[in-house]
Amino acid sequence: MAKGFFISKAVAVAFVVAAAGAVATIIALSVVYAQEKSRNEPTAPVTAAPNTSTTVSTTTSGPKEPWQRYRLPDSLAPVSYNVTLWPRLKPNADGLFIYTGNSTVVFRCVKETDLIIIHSNKLNLTTFEDKHAKLNGLNGATAPALKTTWLETPTQYLVIQLKSRLQAGSSYELFTEFVGELSDDLGGFYRSEYEEDGVEKVVATTQMQPTDARKAFPCFDEPAMKAVFHMTLIHPQGTVALSNAMNHDPVNITVDGQDLIQTRFQPTEIMSTYLLAFIVCDFSYIRSDPAAKTLIRIWARRKATEEGQGDYALQKTGPILTFFEGYYNSSYPLDKSDQIALPDFSAGAMENWGLITYRETSLLYDPAVSSNGDKEWVATVISHELAHMWFGNLVTMRWWNDLWLNEGFATYVSYLGVNYTEPTWNMRDLIVMNEILGVMAVDALASSHPLSSKEEDVLRPEHINELFDSITYSKGAAVLRMLSEFITETVFSKGLHTYLEEFKYKNTVYTDLWKHLQMAVNDNSIKLPQPVEVIMNRWILQMGFPVVTINTQTGKITQKHFLLDPDSTVDRPSEFNYEWYVPITWINTGRIEKQHWLLEKEEVNKDIILGAGEWLVANINMTGFYRVNYDSENWDRLLAKLSSKHEDIPVINRAQIIDDAFNLARAKMVNTTLALRTTKFLHKDVEYMPWQTASHNLNYFFLMFDRSEVYGPMQAYLKKQVTPLFDYFKGLTLNWTRIPEKHTDQYNQVNAISLACRTGVEACNSLTTGWFKEWMENPDNNTISPNLKSTVYCSAIAAGGKKEWDFAWSMYKNATIATEANKLMYALSCTKEPWLLNRYLKYCLDPNEIRKQDASSTMVSIAKNPIGQPLAWDFIRANWGRIFNDYGGGSLSFGRLIDGVTKRFSTEFEYKQLLQFKEDNAEQLGSAATSLEQALERTKANINWVALNKEQVFEWFNNEASSPV
Repeated sequence: MAKGFFISKAVAVAFVVAAAGAVATIIALSVVYAQEKSRNEPTAPVTAAPNTSTTVSTTTSGPKEPWQRYRLPDSLAPVSYNVTLWPRLKPNADGLFIYTGNSTVVFRCVKETDLIIIHSNKLNLTTFEDKHAKLNGLNGATAPALKTTWLETPTQYLVIQLKSRLQAGSSYELFTEFVGELSDDLGGFYRSEYEEDGVEKVVATTQMQPTDARKAFPCFDEPAMKAVFHMTLIHPQGTVALSNAMNHDPVNITVDGQDLIQTRFQPTEIMSTYLLAFIVCDFSYIRSDPAAKTLIRIWARRKATEEGQGDYALQKTGPILTFFEGYYNSSYPLDKSDQIALPDFSAGAMENWGLITYRETSLLYDPAVSSNGDKEWVATVISHELAHMWFGNLVTMRWWNDLWLNEGFATYVSYLGVNYTEPTWNMRDLIVMNEILGVMAVDALASSHPLSSKEEDVLRPEHINELFDSITYSKGAAVLRMLSEFITETVFSKGLHTYLEEFKYKNTVYTDLWKHLQMAVNDNSIKLPQPVEVIMNRWILQMGFPVVTINTQTGKITQKHFLLDPDSTVDRPSEFNYEWYVPITWINTGRIEKQHWLLEKEEVNKDIILGAGEWLVANINMTGFYRVNYDSENWDRLLAKLSSKHEDIPVINRAQIIDDAFNLARAKMVNTTLALRTTKFLHKDVEYMPWQTASHNLNYFFLMFDRSEVYGPMQAYLKKQVTPLFDYFKGLTLNWTRIPEKHTDQYNQVNAISLACRTGVEACNSLTTGWFKEWMENPDNNTISPNLKSTVYCSAIAAGGKKEWDFAWSMYKNATIATEANKLMYALSCTKEPWLLNRYLKYCLDPNEIRKQDASSTMVSIAKNPIGQPLAWDFIRANWGRIFNDYGGGSLSFGRLIDGVTKRFSTEFEYKQLLQFKEDNAEQLGSAATSLEQALERTKANINWVALNKEQVFEWFNNEASSPV
């Protein structure tokens, strides 16, 4: 994400021996935990803090006490942790899964203080003489006596007041003992359950990013608080323990008559708490060649490993690691790379240093069942996480306000890593489709946000969680790609090398990166109109991006902040007044590429003035993060060129022309009929990118009009356009008996069948329902191509009824391969039977039917169905309290739930419902707060757009549907 200090070996060994002896003591704490489980929050103070309040101040002056602030004081710095944990993989008498443990953190006093503040959340701490911890001095230092301790619930702290002061420069160690719950909330130290060979099994695993390490054990849980971790896990016989570092040989121990295993791990590198991972499971693994420099292991459920589902990941991990070592000019910092596929995982993957955790769909691949899209996803996620091993793990952002430095960078270079290991996939171009076009729609909202915020604006855990969005990942990738392009990739990678060398095992802010890239620019005599920092700050410190308008008659080039709804109010100030330094590239009729830096709001460049019959297209291969508008004459010439010889315009720019036109139309900068005209050439084009972009943009028309009279003629027009594409792929695949060779052709075959079935091409519907019927008649022999399964399943279930739905549900419940289960889970939302959709919605809140990790995405899939959308919205409103509390108000997918369920909203009634929802749940929005604001803004824009465009859109589709191709 996903995501030098030292303690002597003698001290570590001594601690482990002592910890083993303490295990019997901490068993008794499980009883305490069971008694306190009824409480939803940590225990109240054992000894109340004198003259203090345990609530966070809401006065304008801000919190008065250090423990009321969400950032740790700068008085202490952790050096190392010794942590011993014993997870129970079976429930206790009260039905709870618990773990017991203790932790000793060695820290250095930086500034004299009589206060220790350390994060602790949802842990029941043992008390020693009414105190929550023990304190010792090291290296001759005397530890002050503890005056009082308490748990500060709002800020998630264990607070320790001392009777005298800690001395600056001295080192101390703090010991805590605790019980926690291995709940199924997918955060901190949690449990994942699955069934194998009829046996229910439990995995104890972790997800710490961004602020959940404190749920596992007390720690200084901020990214800049790096330390060395010495981990010890106690676990049942027949299981294996994993952590970031390599383990020492496990030893058998006996505690209260139980035969257990104790696994101790080598000390980690100096690292942040959010990168810590530890797992107890009975998985098996495959590994790299013993002669390889780095040990690579792919862990998964035993059946998945036996079936070879980890083979592709193992095959690609080594080459991708090699690529990044060359790209960064820096050796992989660790001696092993474990990657593990988990049945339950909230994110796609997490870059824990040395032990990367994945959803099964992000790591496992079965060529007999998984599609080429599944394969690309696995390769891309692996590449993304491996990129973090240097950029994020070795060098880490100082605070979460610069999360984009981690995630935007890893997103960008993940495409380079996959391109290296799968060179025929054209991944350098696919980043445009997968990341850039989608995030431009988000960043064009007035409720968007800059890539980098001020530290003081990102304090609470829910605020941090909000940053894990498409702006951080996809826009971050887009602007870094743009930067790499205009300074050249070679210079970009050289700057990264010196950046990593200077700051390894440390923390940075974005200006550190600009500094090193500028050094590389200077060393290689790259000429820029402004320094790197001056150019790039405009792209990361203000939200949004420009639309560049080029007038080919006068040579005038202008820029302005592009807003999808031009009537929206931008209330976020910008020191740059929403102006950018824009690297403009273009080609004209002669296909000669030219460049221009737009540094002002308006400039003139005579090179763009065209002669009669000439055309110009700007932003070649969409390397710049901006939209382009033209004078009407050039628009007409571009459309004429697309109609006569579309191949003269690069394929990415054909997609860009479509996407720009549709978005410019929504912003009222061009007529909507102009945007629709950009799709008329498609009956002759067989490339994936233009078709995918058109399909994506026309989907907005489906969302706005599939409940109105516009739908009929729109469907007729699209049927006319897609039929030649459907026939093309029928011929290319020899009547659907072969898989296209080209990666993007495989994608476009899916577009052809999906859109053909959606618009009523008779041969398509009979094809998909026939394939599905054959499978129903012989469930053990599914001959449907893996690439086409999602489309075929959806089409057949939409055309069928209860029989088809129940069959698909049965196949979903029995699926042993996660990618197959995902396809069926999506397709089940395609039914047109309201009662089946309502039943499916209820399943979403039953973890025995739909895993918690999949609940929000399933509800969004149901809402994409025009019949399911109002059902899903009613269901979510009726069950919001339960969804928020049981499914994690702070989870990373929570905001996407609101976003996905409200995309169709386009009436005043729906807008008022959203406002009412906001009012009713003001205290229960968590990480969905930003998404709700964006949904309100988008709904208002949709209302205005439909009112303005419905009549002319209806007329245009009517005319075009009846006219010859």
